[in-house]
Amino acid sequence: MKASRISVLVLSLAAAPAFASDVDLSLTSDSVKGQVNFFGTNNDLQLGAGYTYHEGSRHIGNVDFHAQGRTALGNLPTTAGIGLRAIGWDDDHVDGGAVGLGGFATVNIPAVPGLSFTGGLHYAPRILSFGDSEELTSLELRASYRVIRNAELFAGYRYLNTELDEPYRGDINLDEGVMAGMKIFF
Repeated sequence: MKASRISVLVLSLAAAPAFASDVDLSLTSDSVKGQVNFFGTNNDLQLGAGYTYHEGSRHIGNVDFHAQGRTALGNLPTTAGIGLRAIGWDDDHVDGGAVGLGGFATVNIPAVPGLSFTGGLHYAPRILSFGDSEELTSLELRASYRVIRNAELFAGYRYLNTELDEPYRGDINLDEGVMAGMKIFF
């Protein structure tokens, strides 16, 4: 079963150049995440999909849809997006999901070509949550350095938390930790 999931992830990443704008792969000490984005930063829309495997047989999937555009933060060139992130997760005895509202921004630093900082935040209140999730928060922060024209390395922090519905009560960090990874552009 585990081998089949890994095979699907590898095949998806191998087929990505045919239909994707970029693919990124990131690791924390407890998880691995693959993300495919279908449109480039010059498009008005961004659509993406991702899968996270967290140690202990937790599976997390996401689908992203954002309106995006170029802007400036002070004098720094910025790409920003506002939209939705749908997240579904499955653990041994509990599962759930939510549709979070939020966005992202990537700020480029012209004084250091290749250096950028990205932040993304999505929040789903109770009304947009389902299954065992009462609400959900997704936060990702990263610093990236473009090593070559079509690849960058990054490091950052990922936090995905959900409040649990009755009878479980409380909250659970679905994925949290310092991460490192790489992004390949097509």
